Amino acid sequence: ASITFPPNMSGEVKYREFTTNDGPAFQQLNEAWIQDHWVLEEKDKKTLQHPDKYIIQPGGRVFVAEQANREVVACCALMYMSEGQFEVAKMTVSKSHRGKGLGKGMLTYTIDQARKMGATRLYIESNSVLKPAITLYETCGFNHLPPEKIIPSPYERCNVYMDMML
Repeated sequence: ASITFPPNMSGEVKYREFTTNDGPAFQQLNEAWIQDHWVLEEKDKKTLQHPDKYIIQPGGRVFVAEQANREVVACCALMYMSEGQFEVAKMTVSKSHRGKGLGKGMLTYTIDQARKMGATRLYIESNSVLKPAITLYETCGFNHLPPEKIIPSPYERCNVYMDMML
């Protein structure tokens, strides 16, 4: 099911389920933001090259935001952790479309889809350098985890851990 949201400054955008045709855009969008700050780690490469194998087949989902011209300009994944629990991951908006409300739209759509799936908890790993993203997560209802509840991340770059009960 797709949903069209007009309330952003970059024109009408449709938020929808990932298809295999979206693979290259998913990979390029994520590689771009990661490489703006860090080096791609081996886990990034595997996940981005094979989202079907590493996200969808284990029980997760991937969503994209598509403009009227069919350009994919944002994406976000729900990675299965355990029964009812998913990690919100690989969320990004193309550089040329940032600051226009697409991040909030993409995250809101992803949270809504998680609710429809029966998720009870969403988890996020991030980095304190990504201040706009952290602010967005807080605005949408995510809370910072206390140190005793943090599970070490497989990613070296992660130093912010948050969750949201649904």
